[in-house]
Amino acid sequence: MRLITLAALAGLASLAACVEVTVAPQSTSPAAPAPQTPSSSALASFRAVAARVEPVAEAECRSRTRGGNCDFDIIIDTRPDLPANAYQTLDRYGRPVLAFTTAMLGDLRNEDEIAFVLSHEAAHHIEGHIPRSQQNAMLGALVATGLAAAAGAEANTIRAAQDLGAQAAVLNFSRGYELDADRLGTVIAKRAGYDPVNGAAFFTRIPDPRNRFLASHPPNGERITAVRNVARGL
Repeated sequence: MRLITLAALAGLASLAACVEVTVAPQSTSPAAPAPQTPSSSALASFRAVAARVEPVAEAECRSRTRGGNCDFDIIIDTRPDLPANAYQTLDRYGRPVLAFTTAMLGDLRNEDEIAFVLSHEAAHHIEGHIPRSQQNAMLGALVATGLAAAAGAEANTIRAAQDLGAQAAVLNFSRGYELDADRLGTVIAKRAGYDPVNGAAFFTRIPDPRNRFLASHPPNGERITAVRNVARGL
């Protein structure tokens, strides 16, 4: 697990993964804001959880995918002014990266919550949500472009339709992807020795998108129910 700053993000793929927690060198520019540093207790909890969740997530990844990269790189994103967030991305070589912002660590109250959120992000990679979202965006853009062109729209209108089509297509599937990641994340967290139902209590403290039009996430109650249903069957 590594702590990284904005300057280090560009070289993510060149940094070796490590078990010990290290802090990336800070910028020497006097105008550069200092990175956010997690508390020692939060850091210790995150390190302990990551050490237990990562091998389980890797095993699930290898059993559910064919030839995919299952070598997870777990990091803490210490860039200043970032809101509480956890995300999954890929480095330049396609290695899956699971990242927590420092503010996110401050919002999580126990190791069950850390484990569930970390497992949820790992599940996004295992389910292939990044390439599937990219495919959905391309398809939505193509359909919208074709409809606008058939209607005789001008070039600017066609470009706007293309953007809207891509966004609508991604949002149309994103809520389902989040529920899929909640379900598989429940399995990973449970197999790593954590209580995913207790971990999903995190949803009771964040804003509820309910059923708002074009919301990217499903209602919190629906997510908690999905976690409980899967956990009951394990």
